[in-house]
Amino acid sequence: MGLREEELRNSVLNQLVDSVKAISELSDCRNVFKKTTGDLVRRVKLLSPLFEELRDSDKALAEEELKSLETLRIALVSTKELLNSTNHGSKIYQAFKRDEVANKFRNVTEQIEAALCEIPYKKLAISDEVQEQIELVHSQFTRAKERTESLDSQLDKDLIIAEKEDDPDPVILKRLTDKLHLMTINDLKRESVAFHEMFITSDENPGDSFQKMSSLLNKLMEYVLSENPANDPPESDTDLVKHRSPVIPDDFRCPISLELMKDPVIVSTGQTYERSCIQKWINAGHKTCPKTQLTLMHTALTPNYVLKSLISLWCESNGVELPKTRETCRSKKSGSSISDFDRAAIEGLLQKLAIGDPEQQRAAAGELRLLAKRNADNRICIAEAGAIPLLVELLSSSDPRTQEHAVTALLNLSINDANKGTIVNAGAIPDIVDVLKNGSMEARENAAATLFSLSVIDENKVAIGAAGAIPALIKLLCEGTPRGKKDAATAIFNLSIYQGNKARAVRAGIVSPLMSLLKDAGGGMVDEALAILAILASHQEGKTAIGQAGPIPVLVEVTRTGSPRNRENAAAVLWSLCTGDLQQLKVAKELGAEEALKELSENGTERAKRKANSILEHFQKMESDS
Repeated sequence: MGLREEELRNSVLNQLVDSVKAISELSDCRNVFKKTTGDLVRRVKLLSPLFEELRDSDKALAEEELKSLETLRIALVSTKELLNSTNHGSKIYQAFKRDEVANKFRNVTEQIEAALCEIPYKKLAISDEVQEQIELVHSQFTRAKERTESLDSQLDKDLIIAEKEDDPDPVILKRLTDKLHLMTINDLKRESVAFHEMFITSDENPGDSFQKMSSLLNKLMEYVLSENPANDPPESDTDLVKHRSPVIPDDFRCPISLELMKDPVIVSTGQTYERSCIQKWINAGHKTCPKTQLTLMHTALTPNYVLKSLISLWCESNGVELPKTRETCRSKKSGSSISDFDRAAIEGLLQKLAIGDPEQQRAAAGELRLLAKRNADNRICIAEAGAIPLLVELLSSSDPRTQEHAVTALLNLSINDANKGTIVNAGAIPDIVDVLKNGSMEARENAAATLFSLSVIDENKVAIGAAGAIPALIKLLCEGTPRGKKDAATAIFNLSIYQGNKARAVRAGIVSPLMSLLKDAGGGMVDEALAILAILASHQEGKTAIGQAGPIPVLVEVTRTGSPRNRENAAAVLWSLCTGDLQQLKVAKELGAEEALKELSENGTERAKRKANSILEHFQKMESDS
């Protein structure tokens, strides 16, 4: 064996041994594909005796043998890179892209299996025992490439709910933090870095995926922070902490100033800086990222809210005074305050809304949606900056996601009473109603919630009803998600306080779906259905339509067994139906309403007692007249 051949042989075998060792060290996997990762690492580790025995042997390797081992080496390098990326990459990204990541695992398994097929075991200088082991491993890889790991259906359900609901059940968030291995503050800090780096380096257009994943990351962070509150130490300990000057984590320092960041932002390369520092750098004419020296693809600065929250928590935990941003934007009416940096960010988003391309408009609307949800000061400043008319224009967008962002941003802004008038004056009501009729399910639900919020002002009840909202709300009441049905019911109830809308609701066919909801005790909508029926029954058309639906049996049952509020509303509907209608009165009495009403007259709410006593008087009068 010549010197060149020996060097090549040793190089390949050493690299194979090193690859197996590196992969073996990744066995403590912290990713979504725990079983797949564990099985893959276990099988690769079983290849180690082959490489070690070949390396310890003095026998030369033929070209065919060397070529097959080189193919295997390349496959193991791909395996190591995949395991590194899943272990250290964004767990949230992996959860949402599980099909794609699963395909990558399948690909490396196929690469290893194909490479093992090329190895001429019988020609190699290895013992029978090692040969048997390698053939066994080979058969394991063969079976593995034909087997597809079943995806976690519970994880799918939890992701959908956590993504869709603004305030998901903590039980769901707990399951997600466990499965995604994001159970501590440090886990979340690493996830934040990995998440943003992943999107910056990805070739795909982040678009909606970024919004979904970023929103979930924020929800998980809020959950972990709420489950791990910083405990205030005793006063003496607090003084010690302050004088101890804790070491600031490197990730919390700005790479430019090396100071603790108070307003961290992400540039196009994925690096995070203090906003004022990187802004000065850009204003000075620099076109590169100071840390990486890579060219900045654009100069937009994205707030790193996750890191900002983690810095705040670290400050509280270590007795360090929270960094303060300079307050410049103040509203005389509300006394609100917001940093000039956040105001600049809002103004930048408004510029994208006004003159950006469709993708920029969608992203800007999504960011404003999140900012408006976050706090009252943001809602004031976003409105003052002139966002509302621009968001109203986007309600007519042909892109469903842009439309959804716009209507939800308006919903969040409408929490501020002053903004309600601005939204209506911008001509939003007809466009919100159009979204309610034709938008995606989430957009329709948020449109219903927006109409409810606006209808708190009495004059808006008239305008919303006149714009044709009620038939669309009734349709959502019939086919929406549980949350959508509740949003629709709340809006219908509020609109029906105005007399004219009662007739609109009855004529649009509200009574039939309300009766279906009332009879479905497990559907979770009995409270809402009864509340709307009670308010419609005070209108003559409503009373007639309800009476024709045969409601007496279920109303009597609710009067007997329902919650105090539902018994009150059931009694109110019974009172409206039975007053002046002898036939309805007879039906109620035959169904045993008298006993239930007597009990209600003694133990119900004040309103329930009045309605029950009045119906009982009608029963007595009916008996005396007969």
